[in-house]
This record gives sequence, C-alpha cells and structure tokens, in this order.
Amino acid sequence: MKIDDWLLEILACPNCKSPLRAEPEADELSCTSEACGLVYPVRDDIPVLLVDEARKP
Repeated sequence: MKIDDWLLEILACPNCKSPLRAEPEADELSCTSEACGLVYPVRDDIPVLLVDEARKP
C-alpha cells in the first residue's frame, strides 16, 4: 500500500471525522476513534472511504 504521509495526515473517517491510521499489512485504513473504529479498504493504492464499504473491526 502506497499512501503518502501528507495525504494520510489529511484523511479523516467519513463517519466520525477522526484521523485514520494505516494498516499496511492488511491494505486498510482504520479509524482511530474507539467509538467508531471502522476499517476502510485500500484497493490499488486508492482508499475507499465509503461507510457502506467499511467493516467493523
């Protein structure tokens, strides 16, 4: 997964607006909020930030 650090700094969870954390071994982005905690897939190095595509941890 190739997501630039500057981009990761500005990405936020579309559900709760909390910062996202990269999970490179799983090609996913995780919401840092314990209340939300959604996990978003990254396909072909493009984050899919749709709540409908996210999964609960």
